[in-house]
Amino acid sequence: NEIPETQNTIKGNAIQKANYIKSNYNLDCFADDTGLEINALNGEPGVLSARYAGYEKNSKKNIKKVLKNLKNKSNRKAQFKTVIAFHYKGKLLTFEGLCKGKIIDKIKGNAGFGYDPIFIPDGSNKTFAELSVSEKNKISHRSIAFNKLIDYLNNLNNLIN
Repeated sequence: NEIPETQNTIKGNAIQKANYIKSNYNLDCFADDTGLEINALNGEPGVLSARYAGYEKNSKKNIKKVLKNLKNKSNRKAQFKTVIAFHYKGKLLTFEGLCKGKIIDKIKGNAGFGYDPIFIPDGSNKTFAELSVSEKNKISHRSIAFNKLIDYLNNLNNLIN
């Protein structure tokens, strides 16, 4: 069974997934959602990032659609966003990670997945698909969000001990 993702924001989907686990299994848990937001496309693909070119979730088709929609647009600014929703002892908390950058007009690199081959993070001249896993993990939206969650848990642990 797939957990529903029917909200119109990345944060909404993360919360919906965490709520689904909490309400169906009564477990403390976390869930995340991630998307690419492109300024010149009014935040698209955003919450539809995985399904931008259709429900089969085909990365090549998604990239092709983004590049087609950005044709003749000079503003290439974009950001990856991850939101983690965390149910813990009756509280729902969220942690957000952003990685700002730009979309280039052709695919570069073989690593990563999704939109990685067309996204260059600020401060780099390489796409996410050209970075090693350890390089990407230092700056990625996911690592930022998860580090915020880890910091929260470490602080809780320090309070307990």
